[in-house]
Amino acid sequence: MQDKFSKAQEKWVKDAENSKSRDYSYKSASGEEVDLLYYPDSDEHNYSEQLNFPGQYPYTRGIHPNLYRGKLWTMRQFAGFGTPFETNQRFQYLLSQGQTGLSVAFDMPTLMGYDADHPLADGEVGVCGVAVSSLRDMEVLFNGIDLSKISVSMTINGPAVIIFAFYVAVAQKQGLDISQLNGTLQNDILKEFIAQKEWIYPPNESMRIIMDMIQFCTDKMPKYNTISVSGYHIREAGSTAAQELAFTLADGFCYVDHAIQAGLDVDDFAPRLSFFFNSHLDFFEEIAKFRAARRIWARIMKGKYGAKSERSLKLRFHTQTAGFSLTAQQPENNISRTAFQALAAVLGGTQSLHTNSMDETLALPSQKAAEIALRTQQVIAFETGVPNVVDPLGGSWYVEELTDKMEAESMKYFAKIEELGGVIPAIEMGFFQREIAEAASDYQRRVDSKRRIVVGVNEFSKDSEEIEIPILEIRKEVETEQVQAIQQLKSERNDAEVEEKLEAITAASKTGENLIPLIIDAAKAYATLGELVDSMKVVFGEWQETAVI
Repeated sequence: MQDKFSKAQEKWVKDAENSKSRDYSYKSASGEEVDLLYYPDSDEHNYSEQLNFPGQYPYTRGIHPNLYRGKLWTMRQFAGFGTPFETNQRFQYLLSQGQTGLSVAFDMPTLMGYDADHPLADGEVGVCGVAVSSLRDMEVLFNGIDLSKISVSMTINGPAVIIFAFYVAVAQKQGLDISQLNGTLQNDILKEFIAQKEWIYPPNESMRIIMDMIQFCTDKMPKYNTISVSGYHIREAGSTAAQELAFTLADGFCYVDHAIQAGLDVDDFAPRLSFFFNSHLDFFEEIAKFRAARRIWARIMKGKYGAKSERSLKLRFHTQTAGFSLTAQQPENNISRTAFQALAAVLGGTQSLHTNSMDETLALPSQKAAEIALRTQQVIAFETGVPNVVDPLGGSWYVEELTDKMEAESMKYFAKIEELGGVIPAIEMGFFQREIAEAASDYQRRVDSKRRIVVGVNEFSKDSEEIEIPILEIRKEVETEQVQAIQQLKSERNDAEVEEKLEAITAASKTGENLIPLIIDAAKAYATLGELVDSMKVVFGEWQETAVI
């Protein structure tokens, strides 16, 4: 009788042979042949249970049998500044340079749900991202870009469903079948309460809106990633790698719980949940984190939630290199920092990758710095040979020990969160915030005492000539132009129609009717972002965080 290991091996060989392969030479730089995968001859060290072959449960070694030989990761650069027209020009440039997906950065007023003409938007319009206050802005943003061919990731949370509605409306105006759209909305409000602090409505009301979107996309847009559960900002706030992993996955399971409670079948929505991780500077720790994430997700989705579809068990993730690690001192060092972080993400099996630019600690990236960051990914993809082999570090005693440790630490945190009543009660009592604050303080103490060296900051900083980096400057006229655009929009639209559609949203907020079709309808009538936010705010209220000391 064939043993478990032999069966798994036979299946992997067959799956790998049947998988699509890129037309590329997979020989080493010296012309030597390299195998697609390296693995033991037998089920030693519990290989089948803990690791198994790529594309097989628990997916420690990857979710695809041939990984990057089949398809390289999507190369994204986070882009957005000034007006929608200016950002559209940057998008066109990046696409012309070989970028394969778009990742949209919005300005602070947009992230907080304010139109460009709101008093609280004064001085911030277009500064840290692109200003989008209406469907008209979104039409300009994607002008000349075929949304059926480009995957678009949008990093926004509090008013995420409104930006999503603008995106859907643009696609429909392009004459596209929205069921074929492929993209990602971050839409992860839980990590906002935990780390980034860009919220609007209270936790439970926010979850209701997100469940409406999951239901809508499950029915209408099956290829679209409804939530990108984000650990990135948890890590940027100062968490450890283990905290990032545990808190992110806990948030993911919380979304699963709420969707099931809303009446959805786990295998109908779970395949469209994706994740967004940070890649920091402890090279092997980050690789282990990514591998452990896949294994934990698969085991709990199968064991606790009874997911049967392989697509529900396979954790897919985007990675961004660590903004926190970039330094204003000797900023050229940021190029090498980013390269190591990007390499860790690729060795960990990421599906999508954004590389930070060397100047992002000073301002939004300049065009040249963004190009260097993109070229960093291309060097990894085409010159290092790393993508030629699936999970090249699998079987390393060090990496496997770190992977097991990451999993064990996460399970301890899951138990603690459960003791507190779940993710939302833990947020309300400040548990996550305190854990992250303590980790951040510990890290800073080690830097201050030089028990952790940051090159060019607390060591190797003398006799170094600083290079001058050109900084992207946002035109002073951006805010005036965007305010004028809103005024013109309001003078041209049918205000009575807008008011009627906003009232319908308010009514549905009270009754429980799915809000998404109504928001899309109002967006098409050119209701603004702020108006749409307010139409729900009158029912849901606003969230006020309890201070954590």
